[in-house]
Amino acid sequence: MQPNIQWLDTPAVFRVGQLPAHSDHRYYATLAEMAQQQSSFEQSLNGTWQFHYSVNAASRPKSFYELAFDAQDFEPITVPQHIELAGYEQLHYINTMYPWEGHYYRRPAFSTSDDKQHLGMFSEADYNPVGSYLHHFDLTPALRNQRVIIRFEGVEQAMYVWLNGQFIGYAEDSFTPSEFDLTPYLKETDNCLAVEVHKRSSAAFIEDQDFFRFFGIFRDVKLLAKPRTHLEDLWVIPEYDVAQQTGQVKLHLQFSGDENRVHLRIRDQHQIILTADLTSGAQVNDLYKMPELVQAWSNQTPNLYTLELEVVDQAGETIEISQQPFGFRKIEIKDKVMLLNGKRLVINGVNRHEWHPETGRTITAEDEAWDIACMQRNHINAVRTSHYPDRLSFYNGCDQAGIYMMAETNLESHGSWQKMGAVEPSWNVPGSYDEWEAATLDRARTNFETFKNHVSILFWSLGNESYAGSVLEKMNAYYKQQDPTRLVHYEGVFRAPEYKATISDVESRMYATPAEIKAYLDNAPQKPFILCEYMHDMGNSLGGMQSYIDLLSQYDMYQGGFIWDFIDQALLVTDPVTGQRELRYGGDFDDRPSDYEFSGDGLVFATRDEKPAMQEVRYYYGEHK
Repeated sequence: MQPNIQWLDTPAVFRVGQLPAHSDHRYYATLAEMAQQQSSFEQSLNGTWQFHYSVNAASRPKSFYELAFDAQDFEPITVPQHIELAGYEQLHYINTMYPWEGHYYRRPAFSTSDDKQHLGMFSEADYNPVGSYLHHFDLTPALRNQRVIIRFEGVEQAMYVWLNGQFIGYAEDSFTPSEFDLTPYLKETDNCLAVEVHKRSSAAFIEDQDFFRFFGIFRDVKLLAKPRTHLEDLWVIPEYDVAQQTGQVKLHLQFSGDENRVHLRIRDQHQIILTADLTSGAQVNDLYKMPELVQAWSNQTPNLYTLELEVVDQAGETIEISQQPFGFRKIEIKDKVMLLNGKRLVINGVNRHEWHPETGRTITAEDEAWDIACMQRNHINAVRTSHYPDRLSFYNGCDQAGIYMMAETNLESHGSWQKMGAVEPSWNVPGSYDEWEAATLDRARTNFETFKNHVSILFWSLGNESYAGSVLEKMNAYYKQQDPTRLVHYEGVFRAPEYKATISDVESRMYATPAEIKAYLDNAPQKPFILCEYMHDMGNSLGGMQSYIDLLSQYDMYQGGFIWDFIDQALLVTDPVTGQRELRYGGDFDDRPSDYEFSGDGLVFATRDEKPAMQEVRYYYGEHK
């Protein structure tokens, strides 16, 4: 298999040599490791790598992955980190438009009569920066003589991977894990990993989110060993009988390697309440009834249970032990009202970008913990992962805290249908283009497969501001077929009402006025109503919040919404004149085109200081806890 630079131009090529997405469960070598949440099967590759910046693909060091390559001109870079924040490349914030507007004329592949016009669009562009990374590593003793994969948890936007001079694979989709099998080419010591990251590819047309346009390896990189029997995929499906307060658990398990015994244990908050034995196999499907009444999961009572699956060999020695928290809850629509555990659901929500004022979207577990604690003390009970999947650990945090999640697929193509403020979808993608279908559905599949075990997820969201079409219709059908236990959300169908019957379980809108909401609810509504974005907390905003909160007691079918948004996207910069550190926003970096202060519309400043508007949130959301 040989890499092809034109993969950057072709939406049909988005994963080459990449392993299928699977559950994000963690696994350990021993019970002691599990107790400490430290797995010897994991080896972090974070740290200092070697790096070379090129302004385009033509000028990149094409043979940098070869073992004989002389990398003396490469410079040190920290991984994870955005390349722009390492001192290379232009900082650029843009909202609705594509970042090249006014500089280059581009149309999405297959959206014109010329079905070859896209070739070279990114691979031969004068400006499409490339980051060439090199990293040498030795395997830790625990990973030697094992099957080993590499997991990139976030790389923006397209990457090629080599190990020890051998091509491994290619991946797009910036915000979900990309895994590759390194086993055939791995050595115990002195491995050379080469990663080539391109700032833009055809994926740029469907990653047009309202944010700074970074690139590079911006989330963790890990090696993961697979022991001789390994749980590849786990799906826990808790079923909760609201009236009887009883529960049962369906399990779908997929193992690889040798066949061995598996000890199953389910714990509540205090003790083991269920045990069973089974045999590992390529596919295992079982059903277990809880032996006593179960404690339901909700924002007020985030009760979690824990599934443990311990694989043991013939001598009784542990090969691997996996752990997955889960909860019992039921989300449904009955009489056109969303119910959680039999009670009307009220969403006191917020949209959240991942952000830190010094490291951008490269954030830490401490940042996540602060965000969740801030939501809890201000009565925010729900979060929309706008507009991409978040770090793996955030989903665990929301499970534990009882934060309801709208888990968004990495999809936004705003600039392809809204032009100069007008709705003009003549070349909207993915739209109904067959050539864009596989890449878009893969993003839905990866989102689902990775996060399917998290009880906090009440909604799968198809993405954001991508208009509508048959491709999104198929995304909706995929989620409904795979997971009927959750609801599916999408707002853009509001602009294409011909798809209302086949896209989204809810009527979702942005920034509708209270009068517009009342007009919908007074006119034979077919679906419950939520605001996936409202209030837009820019400047001295949020003054009209009561008018929305009042609707909650007037209409059962109005069920709240998600404030835009949680945190300002601003960067701390040292002023060259005063020497002081100050926050700078879109447009402050000579970035054009830009939407300027639109990067600053959070309830908290980028430094995580609460704005005065948060007082309004705490007061009004507190009325409907």
